[in-house]
Amino acid sequence: MLPRYRRSLLISLAFLGGLAALDLILFPAGQVGVILLSGLYQGMLFFLVAAGLSIVFGLLDVLNMAQGSFFMLGAYLGFAVYGALPEGTPVTWRFLAALVAATVGGGLLGALVERSLIRPLYARPIFQIVLTLGLATVANEIVRAIYGPAGLIPITPPAALDTTISVLGGRFETYRLFIIGMGATLMALTLLLLHRTRLGIIIRAGVEDREMVEALGVPIGRVFTLTFALGCAIAALGGITAAPYIGAYPAMGDAFLLNAIIVVVLGGMSSFEGTAVASILVGLARASAEQVSLEYLGSPLLATVSILLIMILVLLVRPSGLFGSETS
Repeated sequence: MLPRYRRSLLISLAFLGGLAALDLILFPAGQVGVILLSGLYQGMLFFLVAAGLSIVFGLLDVLNMAQGSFFMLGAYLGFAVYGALPEGTPVTWRFLAALVAATVGGGLLGALVERSLIRPLYARPIFQIVLTLGLATVANEIVRAIYGPAGLIPITPPAALDTTISVLGGRFETYRLFIIGMGATLMALTLLLLHRTRLGIIIRAGVEDREMVEALGVPIGRVFTLTFALGCAIAALGGITAAPYIGAYPAMGDAFLLNAIIVVVLGGMSSFEGTAVASILVGLARASAEQVSLEYLGSPLLATVSILLIMILVLLVRPSGLFGSETS
């Protein structure tokens, strides 16, 4: 696999090296360490939305425009479980219950959507886009009607994660390290699932020749449902994971969906590996741009457009994306 992606990895490392060198020129070493960790934190949040989008599109050829809504619904579902537990329940148990409930709930809802709405439209990609856009609008309006437009304040993470650590003289929140670790773990587990398990082989074979796989006795419909549910569950997990920092509000899914689409395009539309690398690249670029904006410009403009700028630069070198097929 490495020889196949050698050029893509070199381009990615060149961009990452350029960002690190720029940070070292502009900021003290302690500040650079915090910027890099902040970039990894943001990149992992982008990954938690983009991963499901990449899995569903790359394996099922379905562009799920409601992926951001599953991120938002995961946050609200986690909030509901967190607040519903009896008084006196330790914060750690509340938080773990919220994580599990959001992930399971997102997966079950994704399975329901795939079986009832997406499955009849596998041969109609335009209909899929319109349908999932409609689902996103409906989800946003339902949440807005129940909770109002203002959103919910961030929840409290466990005490062990509600601290800071020293990074080269700077301070960095432990909870952000938790998000980085969670994202990295999901990256590794998903790659193993897709490339080293029987289920991954069945999924890829089913996309190439569904009739042949069904003739071998494999219930490919259930496999596709499981794949779609997995993508939605990861997004819902990302929503509740982000809740201790950004809270929950109806438009949060739209904001993260735009970044996720950019990440998937940047990495290569059919490549999960590309999505993983692009998430890190985009997160680091945004963190560096935010610090430059804060220190030198006094305006968030550069941070806002940095993701688009990095996408343009990469696509000029690799029009198909970092890990996309040259023939696509």
